[in-house]
Amino acid sequence: MKNRMIVGAVALVSTVALGGCGVVGGSEASGNKKVTIWLMKNSVSNDFLKRFTKAYEDEHPSIRLEFKIQSWSGIGPKVMDALKGKDTPDVIEVGNTQVSQYADSGGLRDLTLESVRDLGSEDWLPGLAVPGSIDGVQYGIPWYAANRVVIYNKDLFAQAGITSLPKTRDEWIEAGEQLNRDGNQGIYLAGQNWYVLAGFIWDEGGELAEDRTGEWKGTLDSPEALRGMNFYKKLQALGDGPKNADEEKPPQAEVFAEGDVAQIIAVPGDAARIEQLNPELKGKLGYFPIPGKTANAPGSVFTGGSDLIVPQRADQRAAGIDVVKALASSKWQEELAKTMSYVPNKPSLAHVVVGQEGTAAMARGATQGRATPNSPQWAAVESANPIKPYMTTVLEGGDPRKAAKAASEKITAQLAGN
Repeated sequence: MKNRMIVGAVALVSTVALGGCGVVGGSEASGNKKVTIWLMKNSVSNDFLKRFTKAYEDEHPSIRLEFKIQSWSGIGPKVMDALKGKDTPDVIEVGNTQVSQYADSGGLRDLTLESVRDLGSEDWLPGLAVPGSIDGVQYGIPWYAANRVVIYNKDLFAQAGITSLPKTRDEWIEAGEQLNRDGNQGIYLAGQNWYVLAGFIWDEGGELAEDRTGEWKGTLDSPEALRGMNFYKKLQALGDGPKNADEEKPPQAEVFAEGDVAQIIAVPGDAARIEQLNPELKGKLGYFPIPGKTANAPGSVFTGGSDLIVPQRADQRAAGIDVVKALASSKWQEELAKTMSYVPNKPSLAHVVVGQEGTAAMARGATQGRATPNSPQWAAVESANPIKPYMTTVLEGGDPRKAAKAASEKITAQLAGN
């Protein structure tokens, strides 16, 4: 999946960005073995890369690191060409949900041993680790994560007499009902925000699709998935979000900035855009994880983020693996989280973002993070996306079971390559 969600998260950090497809690295004289790493545009700052490069090359004087910055647009075919041997780098950053399609090509290095022996894979965030593992083989090493939280207007909460943040779905609905009055919207939730729906389905024990004896089937019509859609409908009714559009039509940050919306579900980075649009809201925005069914844990959320892969055809596979281990190590995970306001790849490292309210809420939610179905064909589902019109049909009063069955059949066909 194209990592569009991270764009919002990055907005929370410094405006220093990596530009174009330039190269960042040590000098030619700094080592006699060059390791080439493809990173995605805006994933990290120049300052982080400079610090990492200096520290790594100081510890490995025979290595020179070369970072080449790539754009998300058109990256899929470029990676596939690289895996076939065309200008193949030694390490590639990929979206966590893209790993399965690249692994399906047979062009990735098995990193299972390093995951267990060197990187403590048993403690990784599941939303990054699971999509990086195909049939028990770890191809993608979790690098960083981001997920949605609830951004709320503190003034509107205070006016409604809400003194404690909701920790369960029931408390969340009750708060929304209190907020959804006097000309204010309790929550602005567009009707086709299917990533949010996925979390509610997972909370109920359902799935968007399942691998059944080697064949993927759409499962929106399961009792569990239908309960998730029913909760979405109940929540969506506590505001004036459009039933036939997603969160970008219109951009929900722009709607929230008008000042009469109490809550939206978004990455914390959207707060910067809201405050830019309405400076009067500066200092008045708060964050909390999407509530779960009980207070024991936050609700399930879709985890966006990146994994690191090593191509089989890389010239410096062993050296590339060593660079991956360094980038995924506790030391550099903590540095990355502090610098970029990301969620690190292990919950035990989240203490480094405690002072960042939005990122800290994101990290708490990430413990219940999930990813989309781990099929190499899932990108085809997202492209056609039968989930969105299904949601609209239900929200507009259509038969949920009938609509879910039709959408599930389309998902099944798309996962079969039809």
